[in-house]
Amino acid sequence: MLTASAPLHAQASGDVAFDAYVQSLWPKAQARGVSRATFDRVTAGLRYNSRVIALDRDNLGSPPNPNTPIPAFAPYRARHVDAARINGGRAVHDRLLPMLARIEQRTGVPTSIMIAIYGHETAYGRVTGSFDLPEALATLAYEGRRRSLFEPELIATMVMVEQGVPRSVLKGSWAGAFGYPQFLPSVYLQVAEDGDGDGVARIWSSEADAIESIGAYLRRAGWRAGQPWGVAVRVPAGFDRGRHASRLQPTRCPRVFARHSRWRSMAEWRADGFQPVGGNWPDGHIQAALLEPDGPGKTAYLLTGNYRAILDYNCSNFYALSVGLLADEIDR
Repeated sequence: MLTASAPLHAQASGDVAFDAYVQSLWPKAQARGVSRATFDRVTAGLRYNSRVIALDRDNLGSPPNPNTPIPAFAPYRARHVDAARINGGRAVHDRLLPMLARIEQRTGVPTSIMIAIYGHETAYGRVTGSFDLPEALATLAYEGRRRSLFEPELIATMVMVEQGVPRSVLKGSWAGAFGYPQFLPSVYLQVAEDGDGDGVARIWSSEADAIESIGAYLRRAGWRAGQPWGVAVRVPAGFDRGRHASRLQPTRCPRVFARHSRWRSMAEWRADGFQPVGGNWPDGHIQAALLEPDGPGKTAYLLTGNYRAILDYNCSNFYALSVGLLADEIDR
């Protein structure tokens, strides 16, 4: 069990409405097993952070416009699958190899995939965020636009401290993600695992814990051991895309999944004249969907259920593709 610092008495920020909101959360925190001392320790000195709200509003962007051209993947790939991330991932792989082999055996997720997510999320631990998590989450919950998301996350930070996580390590992004994998507090409580055997999942300071926790997340998201995330392919001339369009109506990330074809086996895609780019065909029984991120005539990808597990981590086609491609480079 981690040791916690001495409790602090809650201090007022000077914003009466904000302070009242924070203090109103005590019954909900208590119901989650949080002591009053921990509640006071976490909420002491919290202030409404206008910078957090400004960043949240910037993140809203403009409403989707169906007439706006879809951005090209190639520039995104050049920025995110670059020499720094490739070399950094290989360095992590070589430095932690014996431990990583054990983590891969336990999780079933390839080491390179876990390292690629580590690289994408925090540049291998170099950029983890400096916002105070309870303050950022309290500010976002108080503002109210997404209170149903951020209020439980604020209480989850209290549960973490109650369980022994030091208050001082609760630093991260303005939206509440923290540590090397950038987990939300609720995800930490559900998923984080001890990768180095010291009994504590220190995802904010232990690469082994962070990487194993990423693997645990993907395993829970449905990762199937022994299957690839996807394969780059050339689409044959005259391929009838409309005939193979998906008819599903996803409830999550509809704009992301709308770009995927219906599921077919690798053998069926191969029989239609698809050709792998710089690699071999996966097992013909594996189901895959087609994605052409840069449109017809450019490199396309046949994506398996393991790609969907990466999307569960971050529901963006560009993100998931770049994770898979970075993993492939780390493996070379």
